[in-house]
Amino acid sequence: MNDLPMRPSRGFLTLLYKELLRFWKVSAQTIAAPVLTALLYLVIFSHVLSTHTKIHGVPYTAFLIPGLVMMSVLQNAFANTSSSLIQSKITGNLVFVLLPPISHNEFFSAYVLAAVARGFTVGAGVLLATIWFGSLNYAAPLWIGVFAILGGAIMATLGMLAGIWAEKYDQLAAFQNFLIMPLTFLSGVFYSIASLPSFWQSISRWNPVFYMIDGFRYGFFGVSDISPWHSLWVGLLSFTILAALTLHSLRRGYKLRD
Repeated sequence: MNDLPMRPSRGFLTLLYKELLRFWKVSAQTIAAPVLTALLYLVIFSHVLSTHTKIHGVPYTAFLIPGLVMMSVLQNAFANTSSSLIQSKITGNLVFVLLPPISHNEFFSAYVLAAVARGFTVGAGVLLATIWFGSLNYAAPLWIGVFAILGGAIMATLGMLAGIWAEKYDQLAAFQNFLIMPLTFLSGVFYSIASLPSFWQSISRWNPVFYMIDGFRYGFFGVSDISPWHSLWVGLLSFTILAALTLHSLRRGYKLRD
C-alpha cells in the first residue's frame, strides 16, 4: 500500500465492493443467524423477567430491544473486519489487497465502512424482528443514527486490530471471547447500571461499549444513565485512539507483510 491522498479511487471502491459482497453472499450466516440469536435473547429474557419493574419508566421488554439491536450492530461490525483479515492472511490472498496502489486511509476506510454496513443491516433486521414485542418511542432519532454509526466504526476498527494481530483462528477466538463478549454483555444491554452496586457502576463507566448502548437507547426513550453528549465524546475519543493504532499498524505492515 502506498500513502496516497485520501480520495475515492477505483481501488478503494473495488475493495469496499469486495467487502460488502463478502458478507452479503452468505447472508444466511452473516445476517439471518444474528437476527435469530437476538430474537431468542428477547423471547427468553422478556419471558423470565416479565414481572420485572420498569427501568427509567420504560417496560423491560421495550428497554431490552435497543440494547439487543446495538449489541448486534457492534458484534457484527467486529466480526466483519476481523474475520475478513484473518481469512485473507491464512489463505494467503492478502497479498492481492496489499499490492495495488491503495492508501492506508483507503484500506482502513473500505474495511470499516463495509463492517458498519453489515452492522446496520443486522441491526435493522433485529429491530424489525423484535419491534412487535415492545413499544418504542423514537424520542431522538438523530442520536440513534449517530451512536449506531459510531459504535459500529469503533468495533470495526477494533476488529481490524484483532485481525492484524491474530495469526490463526484460535487467537482471534480468544480475542473475541475474552474481550469482545465481556465488553458487550457487561455494557447495560440487559439492565441499567443504576441497578448495580457502586463498585460495578464504576467498572461499567470504564467500558466504552456501555456509552454506545446507553446513548443509542437514549435515542428511543429520551432517558439514559449518562448524558448522550458525554457518551458521544467517549465514543469519539475511543474511535480516534483505535483508528490511530490501526493506521500505524497498517503503515508499518505489522504482521501483514511477513
